[in-house]
Amino acid sequence: MTGWLLILAVLILGGVLSTLGDRLGSRIGKARLSLFQLRPRKTAVLITVLTGSLISALTLGLMVAVSERLRVGLFQLDQLEARLSNSRKALQTSVGQLSKTEVQLHLAQGERKRAEADRRKADQGRATARGQLKQVEARAQQLRAALAPLQQRRKQLEAERDRLGRDVKARDGELRQLQERTARGQQELKQLEGKVLALRSGDVVLSSGQPLIVAQVAIPKPAVAKQVVEDLLRQANLRAFEQVLPGQKPDRQLLLIPRSEVRKVEQAISNGGSWVVSILSAGNVLRGENQVLAFADVRPNQRVVNRGQVLASVTLDPSESSPDQVRARLNLLLAAARTEAMRQGSLAGSIQFDVEAFNELGRSLSDRKARRAVVLQAISLRDSDTADAVVVELHIANSNEQ
Repeated sequence: MTGWLLILAVLILGGVLSTLGDRLGSRIGKARLSLFQLRPRKTAVLITVLTGSLISALTLGLMVAVSERLRVGLFQLDQLEARLSNSRKALQTSVGQLSKTEVQLHLAQGERKRAEADRRKADQGRATARGQLKQVEARAQQLRAALAPLQQRRKQLEAERDRLGRDVKARDGELRQLQERTARGQQELKQLEGKVLALRSGDVVLSSGQPLIVAQVAIPKPAVAKQVVEDLLRQANLRAFEQVLPGQKPDRQLLLIPRSEVRKVEQAISNGGSWVVSILSAGNVLRGENQVLAFADVRPNQRVVNRGQVLASVTLDPSESSPDQVRARLNLLLAAARTEAMRQGSLAGSIQFDVEAFNELGRSLSDRKARRAVVLQAISLRDSDTADAVVVELHIANSNEQ
């Protein structure tokens, strides 16, 4: 509406000024006035021109005074065009940044998916660790249950020691054995409880002192000692990879062992003779760790168990006749034999025996009719060196029955 009023005002003003100019020019012409020493006719023309210029100036001034858009268009057009150009450039920059932001968003979504996949794998690992934790806790419970009868048995032996004069020495010896086994059982229980705590924070695949490799070494000349030790360390490193990083290619040195330990092994085997070299884990190692600290144990390979040697003996009381009690006594005999073999220097991890003969002996002891004490012995079947397996058979010492 303001635009139409402006146009109407301009038309009215133009008409009025043109009429005034025409009349003024006519009067000047009739009066034959002269300005600036011009002829009257040219003076009239000059007055008409000035009047037209005045009309144009007043029209333009009125439009500029009334219309803000016109003022902006006349005096700020270049600035507006510059701003428009800058705005277009800023828009293009914003569009480019928006494209980059979309690319980064896609990358972030991919990272989020990978993070979710890693989280699922971690959940599976925790589930596996919880399963192993339950197994270790069950083992700890079994050891506690097995430890209670041993403690009860120790109390019984301490009470019988005052009454049985003739068997004082035998009973005292058996009591000491039971105390040692009880202490070992308690130590093993503490170790298992420590493993339970370790399993709560991860998956333990190597325990402290666990051997990575045990090898019997005898070199023909000292010059090959270094190569033999390097081969042993390479095998130990491969074993560490299989335990700690299963499925990965053993393309780097995972095993870390002090140089002094390596020199110790090289110097020992360079002296000649037969040696047993063990590479042992220096601490508990979780699955997925990037290094395994280890140390070396080297000792002469010598005779530790002789054929026919009695490694351990236990007494089966007349009251112990149930299969479970007999089996517990036989297991205790085997454990004592294994402990004695290790005490004498054997590095074998377990005792070997005939399972069928073991079961048959258990049945015969459970079905025995004469209710009397039976002395059981574990006897070595062959000579065994430091790194050899120890093979035993079980005997009833006070009977012709085997």
